[in-house]
Amino acid sequence: MTETHATVPPEAPVFPPGRYGRRREAGRRPLTGRLVAAALIGVLVLAAWQLYEKYGDPKYDPQLITYTDITDNQVQVVFRVAVPPGGSATCLLRARDHDGAEVGHDEVTVTAPRRQTHVTVQHRVATTARPFIGEVLRCRPA
Repeated sequence: MTETHATVPPEAPVFPPGRYGRRREAGRRPLTGRLVAAALIGVLVLAAWQLYEKYGDPKYDPQLITYTDITDNQVQVVFRVAVPPGGSATCLLRARDHDGAEVGHDEVTVTAPRRQTHVTVQHRVATTARPFIGEVLRCRPA
């Protein structure tokens, strides 16, 4: 006698014998798949941590105060940067002309005294043409 939908409980599907391969028991999955997934998650977390330590450290936060003394071959950039006490930071400064093209850049190393966390720096950026603006692009650990 063949089974019909009326004789089979609704929670158990019926498949023709010999089709669709062998059925696994519910709840039994291979352990290797779980280990591979856990290892992959661990590697991703480690990579994210490394990238954050290298590029995302919020301790070195530059703030442009002003840019002055604009001539045909320089701009004076005044900025403040947060540096851990006794630490150093390397900041990248840039000068751009009225069209937005870079006309000069310079790297400045800033060292904080032992008890001070914010350092104000005044630096002249030499340019190849008359600048329109002076900027602090980023600061990173020195």
